[in-house]
Amino acid sequence: MTPVELSRTVLRAVRRAVDEGELSVTVPERVVVTPPGPGGCGDYATNVALQLARPAGQPPLRVAEILLPHLADCAGVDDVVVTGPGFLNISLSAAASPTAALVAQIRALGAAYGHSDALAGQVVALRVPYDVRAEVVADAVVRLVASQGGRGEVGHGEPVTLRPVPAPEDPAPLGPDAAQWALLHPAAHDRPRITADHLVQRESNPLFRVRYAHARSRAAVRGAARLGFGPEAGELADASATRGSARLGFGAEAGDLPDAPVGALPDASAGDLPDAPAADTGDLPAAPAALVAPDAPAALITALADYPRILTAAATHRAPDRLARHLVTVADAALPFLVTVLPRGDEKPSAAHRARLALAEATGTVLAGGLSLLGIDAPEHL
Repeated sequence: MTPVELSRTVLRAVRRAVDEGELSVTVPERVVVTPPGPGGCGDYATNVALQLARPAGQPPLRVAEILLPHLADCAGVDDVVVTGPGFLNISLSAAASPTAALVAQIRALGAAYGHSDALAGQVVALRVPYDVRAEVVADAVVRLVASQGGRGEVGHGEPVTLRPVPAPEDPAPLGPDAAQWALLHPAAHDRPRITADHLVQRESNPLFRVRYAHARSRAAVRGAARLGFGPEAGELADASATRGSARLGFGAEAGDLPDAPVGALPDASAGDLPDAPAADTGDLPAAPAALVAPDAPAALITALADYPRILTAAATHRAPDRLARHLVTVADAALPFLVTVLPRGDEKPSAAHRARLALAEATGTVLAGGLSLLGIDAPEHL
């Protein structure tokens, strides 16, 4: 069950309580489900009881107690616990695993994941000035609108409807991909930086982090194929995201890899990640400490689940920068997770490895799809 599906399940529980006369409120159009906060439990939590307390004229805790049995009876829900002032903490059944369902959905839809009919039948007319940044932003908006079922038309003349702050100089010397990123990553009201920083292959460059995370995910799939196993959506076992030296190399023992300066991602000049068994990684530097986080899988799953909403918002608000920034969020959550994908040392491929590989593959799919909508290449090799 994905967060969107769970949100609909919560709404059905609210509607059932209203229909049975237990609550006298207008059923909201949407409710938010998120990973549980401090003191919470389960897979997801929702503040719908706090949201409905005032219109219901009852304390949030009482509203939560009313909703609890209705929600607990829903298909795919294993348990519901009320915590704090009235938060509903939801544990999903194994068959409704949020991670497995999300990964399966992304793998089934491929590059179409996140596409919808939110703008179906709408024609978005863009009038832009004769300016390179305006043209690039408009082209990206057209692709985003199309991903949501609409159609964009770009023209010149008054009144101008899309006028991002112009670039201070010609971005062409950066090359097509870095130039696109330089013009699209900042919000429309911010002046873009046209500097060689966009070409630096280090952690400081968000474009490199995004493309590097994609390349690592693809290398994981190739490496797994060499080891004789493939991806399979399922439950993620406890991943050793901080095991050993928490390195970005696949399958090497902790002492096999040379150290790298903290804050520096591996230089792409080191070549592609090897299509080789997990015990042979070559000279890949250590992961920067800033990117190693024990909650990386939860952050990654949340970012992947939020991708469809981001696409719709970027298309609706004509803001490709929202997509660009979200891709950075996905990449930063993915990098510490990728160390856990392939077996290490004497480990044998297991169901947990197949599940991690499926999540890594889904991550690469989202990163590639997002970059494509921005008009940027997602290389298989760095």
